Amino acid sequence: MQVWPAEDIWQEIAPLLPGFTVEVLPEIDSTNTELMRRARAGRTEPTLLVAEHQSAGRGRQGRHWASEPGDALTFSLGMPYAPRDWSGLSLLVGLVAAQALHPDIRLKWPNDLWWQDRKLAGILVEAASTGGHSHVVVGMGINIRPVQATQALRTPPAALQELLPTMTAPQALSLLAGALVRALLDFETQGFAPWQHAFDARDALKGRTVWTSDGQQGHALGIDPLGALRLETDRGPVQVNSAEVSVRPHPFV
Repeated sequence: MQVWPAEDIWQEIAPLLPGFTVEVLPEIDSTNTELMRRARAGRTEPTLLVAEHQSAGRGRQGRHWASEPGDALTFSLGMPYAPRDWSGLSLLVGLVAAQALHPDIRLKWPNDLWWQDRKLAGILVEAASTGGHSHVVVGMGINIRPVQATQALRTPPAALQELLPTMTAPQALSLLAGALVRALLDFETQGFAPWQHAFDARDALKGRTVWTSDGQQGHALGIDPLGALRLETDRGPVQVNSAEVSVRPHPFV
């Protein structure tokens, strides 16, 4: 088991989130699944749950996500949450991670971190409602060590150690945790609009021809203040904001 900065993270975040705890487990099915189970059972205290290995990790649209211990950082943050508008939340999470980790990391709408057109990290945001109160679980999986690409992966993988050779999963978590919590608290009152331009500066799709999984093709124009993807198509401008739509750029390397 790696040495994790749980105490330091707790001291940084506890003043912002009363009742906050940090848990590090050697293995679990999925950190997101576990925190969603707890929320639905009424256990809604703010929790950062870290797993060295996930046996049934989940990505967006139900995709399986797996890694070996040490290869990746996998964690989820669960907390009571009631923003005025949830639009753009996954984009904010990706932006915060990119800003905390490295200036060369790009953002692929809606919730992947890319480097050199390869996937460095993915994000899964889920919400639950219990007793009239809403709760959010923000999960993230970040490749730390380079791994062999397989045909099962839709996008070739990148690893943080390609950018920062000495980086470890505990160090990456230390960089991310506090920044993520502070941004989530700001988003709760301000929405996504204040971060639109910062996302735009790292947008990996803007200016490229893209295809969507629902059959649209167009020229990516960036995002709007609510985080929707703007496309210029043969039929005119359209906005893509469905959580069930995926986007692929061309050329794709």
